[in-house]
Amino acid sequence: HASNTALPWNITVHFKNFPEKDLLHCPSKEAIESHFMASIKEADALKHKSQVINEMQKNHHKQLWMGLQNDKFDQFWAINRKLMEYPPEEGGFRYIPFRIYQQATTERPFIQKLFRPVASDGQQYTLRDLIKEVCPAAVPCQDGEKKFQLVIHGIEPMLETPLQWLSEHLSYPDNFLHISIISQPTDRKS
Repeated sequence: HASNTALPWNITVHFKNFPEKDLLHCPSKEAIESHFMASIKEADALKHKSQVINEMQKNHHKQLWMGLQNDKFDQFWAINRKLMEYPPEEGGFRYIPFRIYQQATTERPFIQKLFRPVASDGQQYTLRDLIKEVCPAAVPCQDGEKKFQLVIHGIEPMLETPLQWLSEHLSYPDNFLHISIISQPTDRKS
């Protein structure tokens, strides 16, 4: 949803005079591909103990990367779909690959922990459960006062959304849920 607030951060893309002192310079397209594949492998290790990615052939890895690089969704999804499946008897992934980013936090760039999508009693965990466990200050108070927005892909999903569903439908191409916790805008109308 739109509001009149400023974006949480500004992004500047440099094509000349790259600020080497401020940012890491990516040496090549191959380095980006390598980082992407490492993230895919990490996500699969969390979801499937690396079984899916290890069963794929090298050409499948290449197809996954080329589909993403060339903006060919069908080519990408033909392989990525396998990374989003799980046996029905398991009720979900082993762990949910996620990273939580917070504004103005300097101690670490993101939060990442092991978190299962389903409780031992079979109950599905929700986004609220994850945030309560990992970042309790971001959960709305009992009085309903909301101090933070939880944003995935520019939208604010309901806290009651099952985590497994979010992981299957809102993960980024690297198969991680990237969740931003943003201070609630003060210009909102009640």
